[in-house]
Amino acid sequence: MDPISTVHSLCRPICRVFIPQNPNFDFAPPSPTINTRLRSQLKISVSILSQIFLDRAFSSPPQILKEKRERNSNPNPNPLGSNLLISSFPRYLFARSFLLVSLPSTSLPMTLLRAHAFYHFAPITPAIFPKCHRHLSLLQHGDAQMIKTGFNPNTYRSNHLMESLLQRGELSQARQLFDEMPHRNTISTNTLISGFVKSGNLSDARQMFDRMTDRNMVSWTILIGGYAQSKRTHEAFKLFSEMRSAGAKPDHVTYVSLLSGYVDEESLNLVIQVHAHVVKLGFGSTFLVSNTLVDSYCKCRSLNAACQLFEEMPERDCVTFNALITGHAKDGSCENSMRLFLEMQSFGLKPSEFTFAAVLSASTGLGVLGLGQQIHGLVIKSHLGWNVFVSNALLDFYSKCDCLTEARRLFDGMPELDCVSYNVIITGYAWNGQSKESLDLFRELQFKGFDRKQYPFSIVLNIAAAMPNLEMGRQIHAQAILTSTESDILVGNSLIDMYAKCGSMETAEMIFRNRMDRNSVSWTAMITGHVQSGSHEEAVKLFSEMYRANVKSDQATFSSVLRALASLALIGLGKQLHSYIIRLGYMANVFAGSALLDMYAKCGCIKEAMQAFDEMPDRNLVSWNAMIAAYSQNGHANAAIRLFEDMLECGMPADSVTFLNVLSACSHGGLVAEGFRYFDSMTKLFKINPKREHYACMVDVLGRMGRLDEAEKLIAEMPFEPDCIMWSSILNSCRIHGNQELGQRAADQLFKMELKDAAPYVIMSNIYAAAGRWEDVGKVKKAMKDRGVKKEPASSWVEIKEKIYSFSANDDFYLQWDEIRRMIDMLSDQMEKEGYTPDTSCTLHNVEEETKAELLRYHSERLAIAFALIHTAPESPIRIMKNLRACTDCHAAIKIISKIVGSDRAAAEGILRSISSAGRLQLKGIIRERFWVEHLNGNEEIRITKSNWCHCTLNSCVHYMVS
Repeated sequence: MDPISTVHSLCRPICRVFIPQNPNFDFAPPSPTINTRLRSQLKISVSILSQIFLDRAFSSPPQILKEKRERNSNPNPNPLGSNLLISSFPRYLFARSFLLVSLPSTSLPMTLLRAHAFYHFAPITPAIFPKCHRHLSLLQHGDAQMIKTGFNPNTYRSNHLMESLLQRGELSQARQLFDEMPHRNTISTNTLISGFVKSGNLSDARQMFDRMTDRNMVSWTILIGGYAQSKRTHEAFKLFSEMRSAGAKPDHVTYVSLLSGYVDEESLNLVIQVHAHVVKLGFGSTFLVSNTLVDSYCKCRSLNAACQLFEEMPERDCVTFNALITGHAKDGSCENSMRLFLEMQSFGLKPSEFTFAAVLSASTGLGVLGLGQQIHGLVIKSHLGWNVFVSNALLDFYSKCDCLTEARRLFDGMPELDCVSYNVIITGYAWNGQSKESLDLFRELQFKGFDRKQYPFSIVLNIAAAMPNLEMGRQIHAQAILTSTESDILVGNSLIDMYAKCGSMETAEMIFRNRMDRNSVSWTAMITGHVQSGSHEEAVKLFSEMYRANVKSDQATFSSVLRALASLALIGLGKQLHSYIIRLGYMANVFAGSALLDMYAKCGCIKEAMQAFDEMPDRNLVSWNAMIAAYSQNGHANAAIRLFEDMLECGMPADSVTFLNVLSACSHGGLVAEGFRYFDSMTKLFKINPKREHYACMVDVLGRMGRLDEAEKLIAEMPFEPDCIMWSSILNSCRIHGNQELGQRAADQLFKMELKDAAPYVIMSNIYAAAGRWEDVGKVKKAMKDRGVKKEPASSWVEIKEKIYSFSANDDFYLQWDEIRRMIDMLSDQMEKEGYTPDTSCTLHNVEEETKAELLRYHSERLAIAFALIHTAPESPIRIMKNLRACTDCHAAIKIISKIVGSDRAAAEGILRSISSAGRLQLKGIIRERFWVEHLNGNEEIRITKSNWCHCTLNSCVHYMVS
């Protein structure tokens, strides 16, 4: 049946239903007596016909005929009933081709059918069919074009069926249908390419595009948009260039699709080039293109260009303002965002849900709770309180302002919740340390039926890392694998961080090495994991690898690496890193500056630490705490207390970490009265409840001064069970003051804890050895052996020309052993002349006194000093690091060396060639003794840093000899 016959067969029953008074009506020109009511009914009926799409399924013929008979039996037909019946006829017969009148008129075969369909209705009146006369002029040309193009209704039917399959996500069936189509056209190929693009299969989409011989503008636009949405912006721009070279002219949709992928600063140059094309081809005044350009400039952090384009636009709408408000909010210019919002309202533009989301983000950046609450009220007045998108923005605002009570009230009252709502409230609780509430909501989320790929796995992994809970982290990892979200960079980084913080560095390393999309967060997570596990050398090596891989470091990276360098006392690398931080412009960052300050302080360079603190443009509580800790660790107890008072005068509130540093300074300086005064002020003035660490500091204060009974009483009265740190402090104080009875009790408490740390065993053994109780010494060593506890051998190392040289006591396996020995002998002779006598009580072995004195001469720190004196140039600093505390004899020996240099400079130059002509030698180290000791002799200064606990992760002691 030809198309004309098809239309005729369709229109006969329609007109009979419509005009029951004339059952023989058959396309004849209607009588002028047809009243207005009939004309109106006809117009509505044809309107329904034009809105029916081709892909509707056929209705059964009996049902349609039944509805027709019911309609004819009604004496007073309802026009709406007639229209509904008319709308069912195109679902039947082969007349579906008639319904293609709803397709764009630019399709010539569709124009042909439209002209045939309305051919006999046109004479009624042009007012009823205003477009019919335009189509009639194309009728003769359409007949010829149909023959020429070989128009086949089956092709269009297959195209629509293929589009339906793609909408349902049945890509393989759509591809099979495409392959089986006997006749395809450009629409067929474009439809399948679009399906590949929407499914993320750009490779197959590109292959099909490359095989096309009849590409049109739509073909290019679809693939360009696919590359842009997949963040493959360079490929999208390259394809756009090929499109221009091929002679295809882009339209406004092409430019919008191309610009949609430019969302970072690296794409700014491409946006500028596209903008030039837009102006050149005359699309600069196109409203949609201008809005997209403003949005792209904002996302590329080029707010000046965005504002300039915004000012040049002759017309603006809500979308224009939304793009610029969002851009300012993300760039931190929150005041400008609020100004634009007020300007938008002055123009009479109604805010949309996207406007409120952007303004709430700016309110969060300003940190003004009242402003956000006013916007909340405006949201309610605008009748957008029911909108889940706006409600989620309000949730985010309240949670980031630490108003979790208001956030939870809003969450519970929301009429509609989605996965984003749960993500926001779970994240808010997690940021505020309320892990239980976060986990409870996460469990509730899993029963809501939302897409599991949108679950906040990264946040829950962060909770597992903070606890730390390796088992829970593994369960979340399993869910991430099942939902294929493990490949997401955010989830992957959280997995690395979780396993690293839970002590499973091998698993973290495996995940890290298997990822091909590693960014600075991935590297920083691994570096931080190595630092926290004590593998500081691995952390420094990994940072070097990161630098060679051209991955940009951020302030978090520098903070972790500086911690590693501080623990290794690698001041040379620390200074290089300082220069690198200056070049990258991170010195203004308060966290990088605080980490740098801490590194210099732990390396004993207190002047450099003070300079770093003074040069910080902004200081927060972390900065003040770091500087107070620097004074405390380097023996400046009074300076630490003065800085604490200055901090309070500046209006900076103290926290528990601040008081921990102040109490530590009092402990190191032997300031018992000041320590108790600040300890009492925590609860009375600052409303801070002392933690276990604060009590440990007070126990150490009393123990250092020999007030062991008071220390034991404080342990008994505190609201915590004493831990190994407190009993170790008591035990060490008993060793210093010779209290064997209390030392025995402290040792018993430590032994009950079944610690793998050898320190309490060694201290107790030393107490017995000092008392000559060698039998008890043997018992302690046997207990260590039975429990598998091994004492770490003492070792010292020195950095010379960026190389590390390590030494152990009485170790003669060195290439230059003879030179080292001669240097030590010369130093010993000069020391004897100055009245030095070896303190053989530091050698707790049951041997002769001469043997003990000989053993003291070759302690690891003295070997390192001798080696450094041989291989360093004059006036260069010498820094010695030791993994254990230094003995009192080595402490006294180095003081004598300093005195030798100061009193007999000419003789010293022949012995200590690395000492400067100014004759200044400083030693700064951390050793466990009663309190800090300062020795001043003219212009020489020796500051022996003595602490009951070590600030380094490796429990290491650092000695610095600076010429």
